[in-house]
Amino acid sequence: MSTIRGTTEPGPATARRQVYSPLEIYWDAFQEWRKRRRSAANLRDLSDRELMDIGIARSEIDHLASHRDCDPRGILSGGGG
Repeated sequence: MSTIRGTTEPGPATARRQVYSPLEIYWDAFQEWRKRRRSAANLRDLSDRELMDIGIARSEIDHLASHRDCDPRGILSGGGG
C-alpha cells in the first residue's frame, strides 16, 4: 500500500483570469501612443533624400506613424500594380 504525501493545488498561473482593468487598457493605449511618437520622431530625423529613398513624403509622416500597420501604396500586399 502506498501513501500519497502532499496535495496539488492550482498555482497562481492556472488561477489567473484574463480580465483587463481600465488601467491596463489606458496603459496599453499610452504605450501605443509612445510608439507612434517615437516612429514619427525617427522619420522626422531622416533627411529629405532618405525619405525619398524609402518612398515617403515629409507630409505623410504623421499619417504613417498613426497607421503603422497600413500600407497606403500597396507595396507590401502586392497590390501596387
